[in-house]
Amino acid sequence: QVRLVESGGGLVQAGGSLRLSCAASGRTFTTYALGWFRQAPGKEREFVAAISWSGAKVDYAGSVKGRFTISTDNAKNTVYLQMNTLKPEDTAVYYCAADPRGLASRKYDYWGQGTQVTVSS
Repeated sequence: QVRLVESGGGLVQAGGSLRLSCAASGRTFTTYALGWFRQAPGKEREFVAAISWSGAKVDYAGSVKGRFTISTDNAKNTVYLQMNTLKPEDTAVYYCAADPRGLASRKYDYWGQGTQVTVSS
């Protein structure tokens, strides 16, 4: 079974930074896409960023492009989301997800439990 465990969330001031980690286990992820999503209170879950396991392809939501960076460390079976210049509107629960069919599929089958990110104004 694929297991995804997020960590690294917390409380930061506007303009600060955080790095989220997603530890993946249970499979060889060579052909997978790994993505980050977020959900704020009272709002629908939204896409944040995604990456092919090899790191060859990346995709970002327009609201975070230029501020967030997604990356992988294959040796550690981990995907990261480096979040800089954080804004109060970035406050949400952040989820890691995995898609066996790769980056173009956009059908994520596996999800972590989420980690809370709170940005104070």
